[in-house]
Amino acid sequence: MPLTSQGHNKMKGTLSKLKSSLVKPIEYQLPVGDQLIDLNPLIGKKLTLTHTGNIFCSNCEKKTKKSYSQGHCFVCMRKLASCDMCMMKPETCHHEQGTCREPQWGLENCMIPHTVYLANTSGLKVGITRQVPTRWVDQGATQALPIFTVQTRQQSGLVEIALAEFISDKTNWRNMLKGNNEEIDLKVKAAELIPQIQAKLDELTQLYGATAITQLDEEVVELEFPVLEFPTKISSFNFDKNPEVSGVLKGIKGQYLIFDNGVINIRKFSSYEIEAVSYTHLRAHETPEHL
Repeated sequence: MPLTSQGHNKMKGTLSKLKSSLVKPIEYQLPVGDQLIDLNPLIGKKLTLTHTGNIFCSNCEKKTKKSYSQGHCFVCMRKLASCDMCMMKPETCHHEQGTCREPQWGLENCMIPHTVYLANTSGLKVGITRQVPTRWVDQGATQALPIFTVQTRQQSGLVEIALAEFISDKTNWRNMLKGNNEEIDLKVKAAELIPQIQAKLDELTQLYGATAITQLDEEVVELEFPVLEFPTKISSFNFDKNPEVSGVLKGIKGQYLIFDNGVINIRKFSSYEIEAVSYTHLRAHETPEHL
């Protein structure tokens, strides 16, 4: 990120979801166009993100008045398989019916093994993913435990539904951002939950084959997020209502930047063009007069 004559770092481009590396604490980067801002060194420093008013589709790159499905124009949202409703409800996958919007994409992304896991986010939850451990980081999980490998996305969704009768399949993002939950013994929880869905597991293996679902014996993954201070009251920034987000960066958890005066979900504003200005040489209380 280049140093300007005013003594601060400035970068301009479209946003993408935060990139992360699973170390302790997790290392984050903010994609701005084709450049990356290392965020961990900015914690405790002033950071300003200003929306220029432009939004460019992450697929076709055309300018769009509104972002659909996290960074797409309306046309791409309607035609891409990655924007179909079955992405939100994997049990409704219709690839085998021959109606997938992009059959080859479906083969490469949905008709492949997925992991069913337990996690500690805003509490105990179940989820599915083909992106371990990225998904856990994105959800702000402090603990995660893979419990099954399932042959396809649809089948993993059916296992998830069975488990969701007993535990949540969603994260309360506000509670997740207020701090880290008490540690949960995920192995004990798994041992309690799996027998409760055994009848459903048997039904699915009869339907899809003996190798459709494989129970795992993995170790719990512990995740540590770079947060100096959690907010006691959650106030959300929204580029559609106010183009400027500015404050002292207090930490990062999930896909959220935590400032001293609010939080912002970066993934929600994918494809928004912004100008980022940081002051890495300043302490939090040393705010220059021109800010």
